Amino acid sequence: MKKLVLPTTCALLLLYTSSCINTEREVGNSKNSQQIFSPSPEGSRNRVSERTVLRTVNTTHYFSNAKTKDNFILQLRGPKIATAQAYFIIVRSTGDTLRKEVMPATALINERDLADPRAATVRDKEIAILQGMNSFFATDRFVQPAIPRTSAQPENVDVQSWSSVKEDTRSIGFDYTASEGRERRLAFSKKLGRAVIVAE
Repeated sequence: MKKLVLPTTCALLLLYTSSCINTEREVGNSKNSQQIFSPSPEGSRNRVSERTVLRTVNTTHYFSNAKTKDNFILQLRGPKIATAQAYFIIVRSTGDTLRKEVMPATALINERDLADPRAATVRDKEIAILQGMNSFFATDRFVQPAIPRTSAQPENVDVQSWSSVKEDTRSIGFDYTASEGRERRLAFSKKLGRAVIVAE
């Protein structure tokens, strides 16, 4: 019994000594060893601002390249959902940004999601915004070809962008609602090497 107690006591003594040495080293190396830690006031913790990310949804889809998928990101930033800004970003698989667009969060509201748009509360609008984020990258919003052969060129679309995408029968279009409820179709022009609006 004595043989068993002695090694255990030695082991505990060694552990205690080493922990004291480590603590002394840590305090000795610390730059603020003399200062007493005091937490920040409760009101200033985790304060939200215009840069605060409230929610992010993303997906990957073929867009600029038929072999690798690009990253489609929708990020809600701001202090409150109803007054936030929605950042729509497309990033190539190589890391290059193909598109970055900022729109008010209210652009994501589909009035069909509101029982009565005129009597909608702030909470109703917030729920509608989050629902809009969930469906923003729905599969049926991606179309191929981006411009059907029978389509006529819209007046408010650049001629060069339109023709370069129409020539490419494998081009993929993405439909979304932008600021002020404007419906847009975005496509990648291989000829111009950038994402362009082909319908608005």
